[in-house]
Amino acid sequence: MNAEILKANELKKVAPVFGQLSFDNHEQVVFCNDKDTGLKAIIGIHNTNLGPALGGTRMWNYESEYEALNDVLRLSRGMSFKSAITGLNLGGGKAVIIGDAKTQKTPALMRRFGEFVHSLGGKYITAEDVGMETEDMDIVSEVTPFVAGISEEKGGAGNPSPITAYGVFMGMKAAAKYKFGTDNLEGKKVLVQGIGHVGETLVKYVSEEGAEVIIADINQERLIEVSAKYGAKIFEGDNLYDLDVDIYAPCALGATLNDQTIPQLKAKVVAGAANNQLADELIHGELLQQKGIVYAPDFLINAGGIINVYAEIVKYDRAEIIKKTENIYNTTLEILAKAELEQMTTHQATLQIAKNRILAAKK
Repeated sequence: MNAEILKANELKKVAPVFGQLSFDNHEQVVFCNDKDTGLKAIIGIHNTNLGPALGGTRMWNYESEYEALNDVLRLSRGMSFKSAITGLNLGGGKAVIIGDAKTQKTPALMRRFGEFVHSLGGKYITAEDVGMETEDMDIVSEVTPFVAGISEEKGGAGNPSPITAYGVFMGMKAAAKYKFGTDNLEGKKVLVQGIGHVGETLVKYVSEEGAEVIIADINQERLIEVSAKYGAKIFEGDNLYDLDVDIYAPCALGATLNDQTIPQLKAKVVAGAANNQLADELIHGELLQQKGIVYAPDFLINAGGIINVYAEIVKYDRAEIIKKTENIYNTTLEILAKAELEQMTTHQATLQIAKNRILAAKK
């Protein structure tokens, strides 16, 4: 990427790392570059009070390095709180690789990335995220043991996406219980935005319970495929945010809950798999609360994936993975009750518990 002259409204880039709100006292940020493979990656290690930082690697064709940096910092920070609120002895980290996963990802690039991960000596453990597959983690495992989410054939727990979706489903049912008085989703209208690995599996769970499912995605082929498989309706309007549904499940990229979308929302519950759904944690959490929308915090209910890969580290079985993931239902109900009792947003309530656990570990 070419360097560009700063404009007056871009002065924040003078402090592109420490000056970012999303930096939030990160312990370490590592920039990885390899000319031979074309690798350009950033690893963010937010906090290791509870244990090594574990978080997936995302490969995305970012518009700028600045956008990539902001994304990895936000994601890494979120992983600290996700592990803490789920009761795992892990810190928070994340990695992003700048590039098109469909055309620029190669085995050589993944091995080189694995070597950078290995150079951190276990402080960061990687896994898969957007743009990555289980086979990519298998390649990384050829050069470092500090990787999770590898295939079952190689001794791993396999693709974490189905477990992530199951955790989101548990959180959705808990939020529905809190809002509607029942966790039975039969007859409820559910909008799933983003039908990748996690989104599709969520569509499966919700459809099987008898919900009326509407799906939205930028990939038309995927829409047709998933619609045919589960009988879901394809969204064909201009604005999905003002759709008359009971539950909105954002399962693509983050920040879909913002100044423009929240005033339009007719959904009574927001529960999805995407990370960092609130564009601004404070402002948009409060806007949802003011509208009476029950928000199931993303880093709580999408923790099934990290539960799945954590099993590879501590060596617990499938039954324990399911048990811990199903407990997301109980934790979600507890946090919704706490938020109402203490008059705070659900995001603030979840964050408070997570931060307290991290702080206690430090002491």
